[in-house]
Amino acid sequence: MAVTPEEVADAMYQMVEEYQGRKKFKAGDLTKAMIEKFGEDCDKKLCKAAIRTLMDSGRCVYTYFGGSFIEIPPEEGTDR
Repeated sequence: MAVTPEEVADAMYQMVEEYQGRKKFKAGDLTKAMIEKFGEDCDKKLCKAAIRTLMDSGRCVYTYFGGSFIEIPPEEGTDR
């Protein structure tokens, strides 16, 4: 059964949330992890769609610190 971009996005979000504050993920890191997790049902195109879903929904944001990373946005009123 084919994997949907929403399923991949949920798995990416869980991974980013689990390591929040300890590790920052680049888009390529998440793509490799999802291809490893879902196998043949997942490819780079599907992962790109999943990342776009995360960004468009506001669940994750791009940050830049010597490279582009995908993180959960900070809550209002907190310093990070």
